[in-house]
Amino acid sequence: MRKFLTLVFLIGSTITAYSQKKEFNQWSLEASYGFNKPMSPLTPGYLSPTLNLGHTDFGARYMFNEYIGVKGDFGFGTFREAKDVSPEFTTKYLRANVQGIFNFGRMLNFQTFTRRLNVLAHLGAGFGRLDFKEASLPQGGLDYQYNIISGFTGQFKITSKVALTGDISMIYNGRQTYTFDGNIYNAPFPITTPNSNPFVHAPGTWWTGTLGLQFYLGGNEEHADWYIAADKYATKEELATQVNGIKDMLKDSDGDGVPDYLDKEPNTPAGARVNSAGVTMDSDGDGTPDHMDNCPFLPGPASTNGCPVEEVVEQLDFFKKAINDGYVNVYYTFDSSKPLGYSTSAASYVSNFMKKNPGVSVEIKGYADELGPEDYNMKLSERRAKAVYDLLIASGVDASRLSYKGYGEDTSVDKSSADARQMARRASFEVK
Repeated sequence: MRKFLTLVFLIGSTITAYSQKKEFNQWSLEASYGFNKPMSPLTPGYLSPTLNLGHTDFGARYMFNEYIGVKGDFGFGTFREAKDVSPEFTTKYLRANVQGIFNFGRMLNFQTFTRRLNVLAHLGAGFGRLDFKEASLPQGGLDYQYNIISGFTGQFKITSKVALTGDISMIYNGRQTYTFDGNIYNAPFPITTPNSNPFVHAPGTWWTGTLGLQFYLGGNEEHADWYIAADKYATKEELATQVNGIKDMLKDSDGDGVPDYLDKEPNTPAGARVNSAGVTMDSDGDGTPDHMDNCPFLPGPASTNGCPVEEVVEQLDFFKKAINDGYVNVYYTFDSSKPLGYSTSAASYVSNFMKKNPGVSVEIKGYADELGPEDYNMKLSERRAKAVYDLLIASGVDASRLSYKGYGEDTSVDKSSADARQMARRASFEVK
């Protein structure tokens, strides 16, 4: 018996070690108690009760998945005579088996109409022993057999850790030497010589019916008996609701490149320059937003469309100074060479400036923050400059008037500040 239990433990340990982590518990311990019934063979005149109380089962089970598992278990009890209608006999028995488990409830989709009732089927083989306490044969003593066991186990889920069970099993003994009462040899023909062993070992058949409990082990929410993979997925209706919610969040009502859920000014006029929060920019702080300001980087009254009353330099110089001083930039997210939507208006600004001033050439300068390897950042800064170069050419600026170069990391900002690093991830311009 100890060897059998050790074998079951080793098999279970090996399976556990090599199995992948599951979303359900796989181990359970089982105990049950109930009736037995030896069917045949019995000595003529000997009878057993239809339901003889006195059978006990213990087992440990491991499920590979929701449908198939393995169980090691043993059962013991006593066969007795039917009172007042049979001679007395007492036979103690023991059986030990390894069985395959089949989750019929999941195979038959019980979950479509119940989440608390289930049925398992089991089939396996092992060995057994009969111990005849009142045998009349001279040899008497013990009788060992191999056996085949099969049956069905009904389950009622009490909690996620405990289930009530009801089991009916049939056990087929092979090479059983004696009858279940132990008073004659078990042979498929009459024995003419009394107490003579014919050395013919016929089978024996008996039944058990028990009620018990299963205790589920593990830290997951459900055991494989009750786990339903579909439960972890959202329904089509739930997915549709979530997708629609995301679509609503990503709406950009004013078309400024900043989605509504981040936009602090969701009604920005068309063509207005905005910052990362979607707020209209007024670079010179004169009260006239950039998209309405003819001199967006020099303060001036609204009466002169945001330009100074006395212009001491040509308009070309205003624009050139604003561009060269770094007021006009295209920004990027971390490790990206795709311009942020709200900042592409800077490229449009430079494009319009160059179209109005055909004698002007511009160099596009790419930069990166100080995070990451220096060589990688140099290449990233060049890709950023090239992306703006492509935008300007697509807007109609002749390529001969443009050049681009990556300058690598901008070390002039505080690299410990997330806001400063965002300012470093940019493409700037220099008017030649």
